[in-house]
Amino acid sequence: MARTCVMLGAVLALLGVAAGAFGAHRLKSALSPDLLAVYDTAVRYHLYHALALLVLGCLGDRYRPDHVRAAGALFVLGILLFSGSLYALALSGVRWLGAITPLGGLAFLGGWALLAWAAYKER
Repeated sequence: MARTCVMLGAVLALLGVAAGAFGAHRLKSALSPDLLAVYDTAVRYHLYHALALLVLGCLGDRYRPDHVRAAGALFVLGILLFSGSLYALALSGVRWLGAITPLGGLAFLGGWALLAWAAYKER
């Protein structure tokens, strides 16, 4: 499980850096300031949670594998729903996509709560 978290974290971090570079170099002049801010938020949370997956990979042997697996799945789901919906909103301008974003936020919160629980339960 640790290997999977590190691999996913690294790939998602690579994609996050690429998305950030794309935003900084190609979208800066193409998007309105409010949509560029939405895009930047997507990149920021994408990268935070890619790094969280790397941390899970490093901690994977210390905590129960089912907790690590579930927290990792929630972080990936959060990136897909939270950052994905914000990327889509910023690039398309379709505002209803923002309604999906809180579901990703809940997945992020669930992942962090599960990681805290795993640390608490570890003796």
